[in-house]
Amino acid sequence: MVEVKEEGFGHDEIALKVYKAGGRKPAMPDEKAPQPAPFWRSKTMGEMTQREWESLCDGCGRCCLNKLIDEDTNRTVFTDVGCRLLDGETCRCTDYAHRQARVKDCVRLTPRNVRRLTWLPPTCGYRLVAEGRDLYWWHPLKSGDPETVHKAGVSVRGRVTASEKDVPDEKLEEYIVSWPGRVPKGARGSAAPSNAKERARGRRG
Repeated sequence: MVEVKEEGFGHDEIALKVYKAGGRKPAMPDEKAPQPAPFWRSKTMGEMTQREWESLCDGCGRCCLNKLIDEDTNRTVFTDVGCRLLDGETCRCTDYAHRQARVKDCVRLTPRNVRRLTWLPPTCGYRLVAEGRDLYWWHPLKSGDPETVHKAGVSVRGRVTASEKDVPDEKLEEYIVSWPGRVPKGARGSAAPSNAKERARGRRG
């Protein structure tokens, strides 16, 4: 046991004296225990709770746009025509609990089918996690703010031209767009760009 008088010494100096004298070096105030990985990095999709699973949805609304299959390439193409239940401002389903009963071709995502659905947009949280990748910085689970998906230009807010209620199937080709299949500039990466952080600080101030 080594006695160290504390007068005139800071915590680091005391720790160094004890360590040199053969004692155990105490933990410094700035030494933090490693943070556990978030659930989407530590769990398989099948291990997630229902609440965790639902929270993987970033609320972008891209998957709620009508899609077509290109007969020549067998590739899925997007339109800017929204599902009859899609709210183009909130980018949310207006009757989520009964969506499959009201929209016959609405697909419910599950841990089993999410890897097979080739039409999920490249920004989709389910697709990213299924591919073993991290979520983008603007995802609400990373940012803590459900508005960042809109501020990053990822959501369909302001970009839904029409509802499927008003556009017959034979007219959908006139609404084909490419942007839902791309990641917007500035929306890549798991860490927010410095300019995004500055804007966030400015809003808080």
